[in-house]
Amino acid sequence: MAVHTDHIRLLFGLKLKQLRLDRGLSISELAQASGLSVSYFTEIEKGRKYPKTDKIAAIAAAMGVDYDTLVSLKLSKKLEPISDLLRSKFLTEIPLELFGIDPSDLLELLAEAPAKVSAMISTFMEIGRSYNMSVERIYMSVLRSYQEMHDNYFEDIEAEADRFLEQYASGNTPVDESLLTSLLRSNYNYKIERFDRASRPDLAPLRSFFRPESSTLYLNGHLSEEQRLFILAREVGFRFLNLKNRPLTYAYVEADSWEQILNNYKASYFAGAILIRRTMLIERLQELFNRESWSNDGFLELIQSCRATPERFFYRLSNLLPRYFGIDQLFFYRINNTSGKTSYHLTKEMHLSRHQGPKGIVDEHFCRRWIALTILQELSFTQQHKNFGGALCRAQLSTYADSEQTYFIVSVAQPYQPHQQENMSVSMCFKMTDTLRTKMRFLNPLSPEIPIRIVNETCERCGIFDCRERVAAPIILQRKRQLEAMKLALEGLK
Repeated sequence: MAVHTDHIRLLFGLKLKQLRLDRGLSISELAQASGLSVSYFTEIEKGRKYPKTDKIAAIAAAMGVDYDTLVSLKLSKKLEPISDLLRSKFLTEIPLELFGIDPSDLLELLAEAPAKVSAMISTFMEIGRSYNMSVERIYMSVLRSYQEMHDNYFEDIEAEADRFLEQYASGNTPVDESLLTSLLRSNYNYKIERFDRASRPDLAPLRSFFRPESSTLYLNGHLSEEQRLFILAREVGFRFLNLKNRPLTYAYVEADSWEQILNNYKASYFAGAILIRRTMLIERLQELFNRESWSNDGFLELIQSCRATPERFFYRLSNLLPRYFGIDQLFFYRINNTSGKTSYHLTKEMHLSRHQGPKGIVDEHFCRRWIALTILQELSFTQQHKNFGGALCRAQLSTYADSEQTYFIVSVAQPYQPHQQENMSVSMCFKMTDTLRTKMRFLNPLSPEIPIRIVNETCERCGIFDCRERVAAPIILQRKRQLEAMKLALEGLK
């Protein structure tokens, strides 16, 4: 893989500095021996300048190495992790400016403390290998950080969505499947076809895929109306926002670059913004928050009136609540479960705060008191015994036993892949704050329709020993207490 020009300068500077230190030379001693200035050597070692051929030859002679060794991009074992990083896509593809980081500052950091930074990079890469982290997962982690940093709200995309609505769906004209299909065919020369998972089982997990050479969009024939509507809106988003580097499938088969991940997010954000209008949702949320009592059915009706899946609706909430209601202490997650089974899998999460939630927990049993899990149990029961095929909505006030933090949680469960008897619940969790109580009238006083439960993170960490819902021993908590007891015993030794 080719190395970026800026990185070639840095590699040369790192190598020069390491060779100089290995020989016990100061910058002034090397400058005097080579006939170059101290300030010039400083610029070279920081990766800001790359010397010309005659000066490289003078430096090589002064250090007692041959010219080819000095200009080679091969680094010592100490600096190999930095070399691997610079040769990777990370620094060239991910726009560090999005996070307020000047790339030159990062390069200077690498140059200032190469050994320490090298050790840190090596550690992170080893962690990634140990957990089998794919490039896609790394990119998605970067994307989540980017969303969290901006409270998942982007005014430029909102403005583009408003411009689209004014042009194609002014007033109360709905953005429906007919409008989107017409735009794709007439404005962008799309052909739209459907495929059946029975005849193409290898493509069953995909909701759609796009063939750019024929401008053909293939839609899974088993999609719901809401899913199909969102995919069409996302396709319009790619075109309307002129996002050329894009994934060709819905559900990543492979992510080629960070730009592709970012563009997919922008098109998806645009789709949500034109399907669930900002002004309309703000007005309806204000009416909902002013109610004195909570209604599960009423909240479910609001989602359905927006012609959105629960997941897409919650996601749109995360765009607007921080900006227009000042509610920013929240997180969202999705849990999947096979009907009748007792295993639950966290398949998506997004945090707009650093507080409680399933973030970072793997290979443990989530608390069975979570509304996100109990609603899945209820859905499974109604499916098996009452022939129910719809969605359920439940709310709960959850106080974590360890941290004593309290959250108002709304969870919606529905079939995810009915042919595989797989269900999912999506939950939006709001930290109980004075702002939240002020904005949501039904929380102050608490609406009787909202039950209260003491919960925890996982069974393995939980100290509620009389919990009837426990499915695993508190082994992590026990280890922690054993370690604390050992420390106390050691302190008692005189």
